[in-house]
Amino acid sequence: MATLARLRRPVPLGHRNPPDQRPAHRSARNPPVNPPFVSAPAGSPRHTIVRTALGDFTVVADDAALTAVHFPGVEPPADGSWGERVEPAAHPILAAAATQLTEFLAGTRREFDLPLRPAGTEFQRHAWAALLQIPYGQTRTYREQAEAIGRPSAVRAVGAANGRNPIPVVIPCHRVIGSGGALTGYAGGTDLKSRLLDLESGRATLPA
Repeated sequence: MATLARLRRPVPLGHRNPPDQRPAHRSARNPPVNPPFVSAPAGSPRHTIVRTALGDFTVVADDAALTAVHFPGVEPPADGSWGERVEPAAHPILAAAATQLTEFLAGTRREFDLPLRPAGTEFQRHAWAALLQIPYGQTRTYREQAEAIGRPSAVRAVGAANGRNPIPVVIPCHRVIGSGGALTGYAGGTDLKSRLLDLESGRATLPA
């Protein structure tokens, strides 16, 4: 399986960028490397339910990679694009995703090691790749994320891309906040965003 960026020692949210860990800002003439995502689908999609203290998440994968994480309350689409529902044990990627998501929300895992294939535009995929570089326990602003992909003026576009992130939690768009520290929009709700950040900062533990 593809290994994602190693995450560093957690830093309290009040100390977003310690002196030795400040993000490297790239210029528009020096764009980041290609996103570390699986490029092509393989086989038919399948989905399974992951039961957590925060509700029942749905994870979707094909034979090559995880393609989506859906928050509790999201119903399968009528077009069947999630594919057949299966038990995690019947699909290696779904099994790994279910285990790792459960461990992450329990506070016993800090990084995911899963092959990912988020569907999106080239710009969106670069924005999502930048999210993978934000260490566990730290946050970045939307402006810092835009600078990291060499598009410092694309702050609103980066925010829109985060809102369309198809693999939340695993691709951690919850680690991006407003310039004043505000917990701005999150597809799973700002309460969930706050709880995820508190979990990572060590200020709280999600209930078992």
